[in-house]
Amino acid sequence: MLEQLKQIDNRRLYQQIADQIRTLIREGNFPMGSRLPPERDLAQQLGVSRPSVREALIALEVEGSVEVRMGAGVYVCAPLEQAPHATAAMGESPTELMQARAALEGTVVMLASARVTEEALAALQRALKDMRSAIVQNRSPLAHDREFHLLIAGMTGNSVLERLVRELFDERHSPISSQLRVRSESSQTWNEALREHEAILGALQRRDALDALAAMRMHLHASQVRWVESNRQEWS
Repeated sequence: MLEQLKQIDNRRLYQQIADQIRTLIREGNFPMGSRLPPERDLAQQLGVSRPSVREALIALEVEGSVEVRMGAGVYVCAPLEQAPHATAAMGESPTELMQARAALEGTVVMLASARVTEEALAALQRALKDMRSAIVQNRSPLAHDREFHLLIAGMTGNSVLERLVRELFDERHSPISSQLRVRSESSQTWNEALREHEAILGALQRRDALDALAAMRMHLHASQVRWVESNRQEWS
């Protein structure tokens, strides 16, 4: 019933997948109120990864075509006349975004480790202290998370790298990334991120470039798992 996905344009993959699912809905394969096949089945039949299908379903949810119900699956909820004919761009793919951040910030933290100063370390410690306080007070520590990463980028002395780190981090505010973030963030996940930040800081304090690289990549991979791979039961 589902055709193999054909990449015929240069739009983001989640847009192409969402368009195919919407076409199936329009053709009556999934009537209004019906439950879509499990994520793993959609991924297999479309020939794409499960995270890509998840991103497509989030895009369809943002536009109002489907509803993701906790632990129950994904249901068609928009009448055909209200659904758009093509999925709008809602930001970069969260999966690709985290992969790009790991590649870029791994290099950034290695460069930073060669330019460590006591002043820079003190600023990083303050950012983590503020992050910890926000978590304890049940406030979002996102601003302090951002500050930590930008401080490291600033340590390189390269304004282009600093700008790129900032731009990639701020993609978290795109519609598709924000929707995933709402589903995945909790005090537990923020405490995990805090511990990972502390490991990065420890490597910088030791001026150990390889440990800093490993700690940064581990942190961003763990962030991807928490952010993009979490709550799979919602989609099954």
